[in-house]
Amino acid sequence: MNAFWVEDNANPYPSYDRLRAQGALVPHLLDDVPVTLVTRYDECAQVLTGNDWGHGYSAGISPFRDTVAAIPGSFVRMDPPEHGRLRGLVNKAFTPRTVADMVPLAQGVVDTLVTEGLANGSIDVLNGLAVPLAVAMIPGRLLGAPVSDAHLFRRWQLAIARGSDPDHLLSTSDIEARGAAAQECLAYFAALIAEKKANPTNDLLSELIAVEQAGDQLAEREVLGLCVLLLVAGMETSINLIGNGMLALLRDPAQLELLRARPELMASAIDEMLRYDAPTQFTIRVALSDTVVGDREFKRGDGVVVLTASASRDPLVYEDADALDITRYEGKHPARRHLGFSLGLHYCVGAPLARIEAEAAFRTLLDRAPALTLAADSVEYQPSLIHRGILSLPVKLG
Repeated sequence: MNAFWVEDNANPYPSYDRLRAQGALVPHLLDDVPVTLVTRYDECAQVLTGNDWGHGYSAGISPFRDTVAAIPGSFVRMDPPEHGRLRGLVNKAFTPRTVADMVPLAQGVVDTLVTEGLANGSIDVLNGLAVPLAVAMIPGRLLGAPVSDAHLFRRWQLAIARGSDPDHLLSTSDIEARGAAAQECLAYFAALIAEKKANPTNDLLSELIAVEQAGDQLAEREVLGLCVLLLVAGMETSINLIGNGMLALLRDPAQLELLRARPELMASAIDEMLRYDAPTQFTIRVALSDTVVGDREFKRGDGVVVLTASASRDPLVYEDADALDITRYEGKHPARRHLGFSLGLHYCVGAPLARIEAEAAFRTLLDRAPALTLAADSVEYQPSLIHRGILSLPVKLG
């Protein structure tokens, strides 16, 4: 496979099937760098949870291009101890009490948007529901930014997400858009930080600024990086969870009607959506020391691409892995934990909030619209390989 391992962006899963058939650990050239594709669940989980694996940027041993080098402070690229310090600060926004306090906001936004959709007879589940919901929760509530700037947030988020793919898969315009979005985004949040310093409000950004001013090691450039991280990763995950999940339900009416009849399955259904068609398809890791995965020895500095989306459909782990089964995580069946939010130190910090947004969206649509049908014969996917999501999902509301 000359370009990459995915041959069909609309449905990458047959490509993953073929890779798993080659083995759990498959040699590959990525940007002319020899790496290993990790295709099966057990090996992926071992890498994600192993202390011998990290990102290696601070140690100068990573063979991968640093996709967020222009955005300092983004802890997704960091290893301990720097990673723990920054993640600990962001965790304040996602304590059980804080997340529970955000439930009424999420439900209020969804109720308003669905009411408008019912009046019109249709709704774009992505741009008319998932996107404005994510804007209200992340830049709006957590960062205290004006939701009227939603068009800017979405444009920056898509450009930076697309730019996280390997450079040889990007056009010149993609690379230019990535750079421009990063600079515009940093300038925007630098101005917002200055405003919050003068007039603090009840949001995470004001808390992070207060920590900095209290003499902690957190610098303004790190606050900027955390803003961009929350904007891109936070919005991208929740938007694509709702879009991919609703599309999966619409394409499987029996599962949709089962969830309508048994709303107590919602938590299980969301886990299954994350397993079945995850918002993030893979991640990268670097061996921080000589180590072994499966039957393969890895030297310090060796890079791997952890195909979490492939692992979540590993037939050695999941029965009928290519089928959507919203009862899979109900507790009746021995289902292994999915990798939709990753595992280990870099488990998605915003997972609780993404679940709240998804539950509010799905539950409200199922409760208030007796019939849900696709309004288009096909859907268009983002060109990104790392981030899997559709660009629009028009649905008729009966």
